[in-house]
Amino acid sequence: MSRRTLAILAALGATTIYGFTHTIAKGVMPDFVQPYGLVMLRVIGASILFWLASFFGPKEKIEKKDYRRILICAIFGMGINMLVFLKGLALSTPINSAVIITITPIFVLILSAILIKEKIIPRKITGIVIGLAGALGLILFGNEIRQDAPNIPLGNFYILLNAIFYGTYLIIAKTLIEKYHPFTFMKWLFSLGVLICLPFGYQELIAIDWPNLPFEALWKIAFVILGTTFCTYLFNIFALTQLKASTVSAFIYVQPLIGILFAVATGQDSLTTVKIFAACLVLLGVYLASRKPRVR
Repeated sequence: MSRRTLAILAALGATTIYGFTHTIAKGVMPDFVQPYGLVMLRVIGASILFWLASFFGPKEKIEKKDYRRILICAIFGMGINMLVFLKGLALSTPINSAVIITITPIFVLILSAILIKEKIIPRKITGIVIGLAGALGLILFGNEIRQDAPNIPLGNFYILLNAIFYGTYLIIAKTLIEKYHPFTFMKWLFSLGVLICLPFGYQELIAIDWPNLPFEALWKIAFVILGTTFCTYLFNIFALTQLKASTVSAFIYVQPLIGILFAVATGQDSLTTVKIFAACLVLLGVYLASRKPRVR
C-alpha cells in the first residue's frame, strides 16, 4: 500500500472520529465536565501520549527560527481552536456543529490566497459565498429550545470561529510537518497548548468530581483524549506529509454525514428543515470552492 493511500485512509479515519465526537463530547458537557475543563484534559492527555510516543521516533532538535511558527500553530491549533469548539458544542447541538465545521475548507482556500497567493477563480468565489450563507443561516436561524443547548446562535458562532482557526493551523503547520517527525512536532505543540489553555481551563479542570464520574462519562472523556485528540492530530499530521492542506481539509465533508447519522441514531439530536437546507448550502459551497478546474 502506497504512502499516499495510507495518508488518504488516515485523513478519512480522522474525520470519522471527529464525526463521532460531536455527539460523544456533547454527552459529557456540562453535566460531568465543563468545556474548558475538557480542553485541559485533551491537551494534557495528548501531550503525555506524544511525549511517550516520541521515545520511539527520531531524536530531533527544533531550530530556533521555527519556535515562533510552532507557537503560532499551538495558539491556532491547540489553544483557541479547541477552546471555541468545545465551548460552542456545549452551547449548540451536535448536528449544527457537524455542519458548520465543514466550512473549514473554504477558509483554507481564502487563507491560501492571502498567505501563499493561490489564485481564486470565480466558481470558487461563488462556492465561498454559498457555503458562508449556509453557515450563517444556521447561526442566525438555527434557534431551538433545548435544555442541553442554552445558546445555539452563540454556540454556532464559536464553532464557525473554530473552523477559521483550524484552517489557519493546517496552512501554517504544513511547512513544519515537512521538516520534523510528527512525534517531535506534536509533543511540542501540545506542551505549548497546555500553557496556552491553562488560564482558561484550570478552574474547570480542578472542579471535576472524579470519584463520582460514571463509567459513561469516563469512556467518553477517554475517547476525546485518545481518539479525538491523539489519533486525529497524528492522522492529520501524517496525511499532511503526503497531501496538500486543501486536500486534507476536504475530508471534512464527510463529517456532516457521520455526525448527523450518529447524533440521530443515538437520539442526541434531530433534523429540522433549517438544518437540512443549511447543510445543503454548505456542502454545495465547499464542493464549488474545492473542485479542481477542468483541464482543456
